[in-house]
Amino acid sequence: MQFFKWLYPGIGIKRWITLCLVGLGLIALVALSAVKTLSKTSILLASLAMAVLIFGIFLVYTSITNVVRIFVRALMPTDRADPLVDLVYQKRQSDFLSRGPRVVAVGGGTGLSALLSGIKIFTSNITAIVTVTDTGGSSGRLRSEMDMLPPGDIRNCLVALADAGPLIRDLFQYRFEVGEGLKGHSFGNLFITALSKVTGDFEKAVAESSKVLAIRGRVIPSTLEKVTLIGEFMDGTSIEGETNITDAQKPLRNIRLKPDHCRACPEALDAIENADLVILGPGSLYTSILPNLLIRDIYDAILKSDAYKIYVLNVMTQPGETEGFSAWDHLRVLLEHTDPRIVDACFVNTQNVPAEMIEKYAEKGASSIVMDLGTIREKGYEIIEGEILNSDGQVRHDSEKLARLIFDHYLKIGKIAKL
Repeated sequence: MQFFKWLYPGIGIKRWITLCLVGLGLIALVALSAVKTLSKTSILLASLAMAVLIFGIFLVYTSITNVVRIFVRALMPTDRADPLVDLVYQKRQSDFLSRGPRVVAVGGGTGLSALLSGIKIFTSNITAIVTVTDTGGSSGRLRSEMDMLPPGDIRNCLVALADAGPLIRDLFQYRFEVGEGLKGHSFGNLFITALSKVTGDFEKAVAESSKVLAIRGRVIPSTLEKVTLIGEFMDGTSIEGETNITDAQKPLRNIRLKPDHCRACPEALDAIENADLVILGPGSLYTSILPNLLIRDIYDAILKSDAYKIYVLNVMTQPGETEGFSAWDHLRVLLEHTDPRIVDACFVNTQNVPAEMIEKYAEKGASSIVMDLGTIREKGYEIIEGEILNSDGQVRHDSEKLARLIFDHYLKIGKIAKL
């Protein structure tokens, strides 16, 4: 009885089976005719037979291709009308990426999202642990008005890891330019906010957003508790709030969280425990990277992890945070707030920044980071070097080049098979 179900109307297989049988019949007919009349076949008949043979092969190929497509779409549903070869290639790519190293990327802001765009080319085993201390812009408004965690950095990471079409990605990044109450908000932030209210759970809202964007990997807030950054400056004053700290434009002595005993998201700790590679940065040292590491559970988990730990330094200093900092200054501050064992290697850009870009950034109070790499090596840390600047008119890392050099180094020290 199960066999006859294949003959039910609407399945779409009968026509292709029939077409395949017709093609096979034509091939068989040509083969039999060739055996019987091999010695007396004229050029005209031989050409006709060849045409029939080719047509028969075409019918068989077409029917088999469409039968396979029906099975592929039944077992791996998709709304896309991609050619079968693309579906097979995408599935093989997905299988390859699923065998990649388990990477945990820690940070926030545009730096982390840029890194994730490159990493997803080499592995889908990605967990982004994202800071939730943002108090500026759309995220800051939603944080205070809706009493929720700021969604902006998480949204950027979701879009960076997305496999959804460009229309969905652009939609999540769309920012309203007019409208009372809407101006300045991005659609993605509002979407996550609405989901968190519908589900009553911010973490679940992020997970559901991940499904909408079909992301490779996971995006997890570092904590589900509402935390605030407190900056202590060299002049002895203190300011609360990430945006206020940056706007103060004063040298920082240290940074801390309020409350200082907040708990990490359990999924973040599991990811770190099972990671092969932990990457810190790039991004704002004080307001994107350190806030995650100041959560004691995350800090302890990274120290206990057997993963190889890389700190990716920025290319330029940041006004109000790291003005005048060298490469060692960045690492020193990171270690002073955490532990010398938090890092195994530092990634630094060795490509010269164009003079016109240096002048442009100098107007904002930023400059190239002085590469005192000898000091870093003397402290016992490895250096990963590379020319990885993009050419989009800003001084930023090229996502793919950065990820490739990180994985090449990881390969070089014998951690993973060649990618």
